[in-house]
Amino acid sequence: MVERLQNALLEMACEKLRVIEVSRFYESPCFPAGIGNDFVNAVALLEVNMTPNDLLQHLHNVEDKSGRIRILRWGTRPLDLDLLAIEKNIIPDAETYNHWRNLSLSTQMERAPDEIILPHPRITDRGFVLLPLRDVAPDWVHPVSGETVDELIGALPPEAIDGVVPIDL
Repeated sequence: MVERLQNALLEMACEKLRVIEVSRFYESPCFPAGIGNDFVNAVALLEVNMTPNDLLQHLHNVEDKSGRIRILRWGTRPLDLDLLAIEKNIIPDAETYNHWRNLSLSTQMERAPDEIILPHPRITDRGFVLLPLRDVAPDWVHPVSGETVDELIGALPPEAIDGVVPIDL
């Protein structure tokens, strides 16, 4: 899994995308629970010269090259690259963000937005995202809630962080 993620980071780099910094790699329990093997997670800071839609398509192309087939939302997948945030932008708007942010887990598992929602609506729930985010952007502030990364981590229930551990490479 580590090698697959390292390869994806190399594959992402192109004329319009430069990987600036990568967090430590973290092992974490699979999400949602019971769908497969544990995951390896990291957060990368990118310098990008493309639209958010083009960036997301580029990330999907990298996933496809690793063998990802999109059949079931949050199903077993060899690679999952998420677009977490673009600076302090709220895309498309706060109302749409809040709609997707407040959906129940069961609804989230069945429905996917037709457009990019940024910041990622689930970023505040996921220790496996926030811990590596703190490695590379400790001063990041959520553009909707105004909370820092440390405040978001502090608000997580213990089970959201349990099992999320750095990997010694």
